[in-house]
Amino acid sequence: MLIIGAVATGTMAHAEGTKDLSNTTVVLTHGAFADGSSWSRVIPVLEAKGLHVVAVQNPLSSLNDDVAATKRVVDEQPGRVVLVGHSWAGVVISEAGNDDKVKALVYVSAFAPDANQSIADITKDLPAPPWSKELHKDSAGYLTLSDKAIRQFFAPDLPLAGQRIVAATQGPWYAGCLDEKVTHPAWRDRPSYFVVSTEDQMIAPALQERMAKAIGATVTRVHGSHVSLVSHPQAVANAIIEAAERAQ
Repeated sequence: MLIIGAVATGTMAHAEGTKDLSNTTVVLTHGAFADGSSWSRVIPVLEAKGLHVVAVQNPLSSLNDDVAATKRVVDEQPGRVVLVGHSWAGVVISEAGNDDKVKALVYVSAFAPDANQSIADITKDLPAPPWSKELHKDSAGYLTLSDKAIRQFFAPDLPLAGQRIVAATQGPWYAGCLDEKVTHPAWRDRPSYFVVSTEDQMIAPALQERMAKAIGATVTRVHGSHVSLVSHPQAVANAIIEAAERAQ
């Protein structure tokens, strides 16, 4: 896949700091229809700044399962943690981030629920998105997106070869996750950051803006699709680095 240049605007710009980040681990959690490799372009940028990085492999089978997988990774880290979630994983980090090691949260094109709130609650008053017609549910209740949805809605700013990889490697997501609620959202007790993807067709940019405002997040805006972490890795990494530097 070709690396596409990123343009980020907003209230947070990456500072060329010289802080020692060697005692900070960035834990990256992936969203629905993905796996840990979705962070493959962000990871080298973070490591070049001296950060330790671990990408969680979420099972996508329930909120509890994904939270447990994330907490196991957080628990294994020796120092402070910046916890990052893309898409569905915004729900995951809101629950899993209630750990003393977690010093900051970063939401990337993500959902950011409040207490006793699910994705279904957040979106109940919104019209059904066009991509919802392209979902396939298997016999066990797991959802996948059609190739058309990947190209048109999920990753339209990737080259065709990249879109095909995303389609072929997508992680099936259990439909029941839509109704699972966060208990105590970690953003209430920790500084939060939000990367809004302004061309996102999976989670509307206006909804991302509202959630970012509701949680009091520092906002970075990236002119990218739902997978801005793939198409614009430098801009997304810059937001994470900023969170890590401020978490010292």
